[in-house]
Amino acid sequence: MNLVTPTGVLGSPAPTRRSFLYTTTAAVGTVGLIAAAWPFIDQMNPDAGLRAAGDIVDLNLINLRPAQQVVLRWHHVPVFVVRRTAGMLRAMQERTFVDRLVDPHSERRQQPAYARNWHRSIDPAYAVLVGICTACACVPLYVAEASPPDLAGGYVCPCCASRYDPAGRAYSGSAQYNLPVPPYDIEHSRILIGKKVPGEMFRLESIERI
Repeated sequence: MNLVTPTGVLGSPAPTRRSFLYTTTAAVGTVGLIAAAWPFIDQMNPDAGLRAAGDIVDLNLINLRPAQQVVLRWHHVPVFVVRRTAGMLRAMQERTFVDRLVDPHSERRQQPAYARNWHRSIDPAYAVLVGICTACACVPLYVAEASPPDLAGGYVCPCCASRYDPAGRAYSGSAQYNLPVPPYDIEHSRILIGKKVPGEMFRLESIERI
């Protein structure tokens, strides 16, 4: 058992002034190194804002041709983005066609409030849809040009034969829900999938059927 004496601990050498200075200098140097390295450590731990930005997938619309579809991946689900043609938009509004729609007024919560319209989008020219059949969960096939009686084109499910128009509205087969519309916004010719429109709290989990 060591005993404490005025000069230190009995059985242990008392610290000298030189060793004390060395220890203090080393401690100060370590603190300095941590302070200098902190910006690099901090970059490896992005704040909540940067992490949230990773939830947004964007697409430049400038090079998207009429009737062309681009498939993106967002939160592990396929998202269809289509530049609809004037012919598609006209056919989508034909009374005889609208009468065939399962949910023509988008009453079921399959889309944000700003997409609860006949074209189910922010801009009628662009469709943004979650590409999962609401009847069987298969990925529907895109039909850019259709023939009578499906003049609007749209989607057909290869598994259950359910059909959807270019707005993702179900009109044939076993599907009783429209294709979901994910939360998104359009800024400067770019579609930002996952970006919340001010005042709208719609999330992927808000969809009634997916």
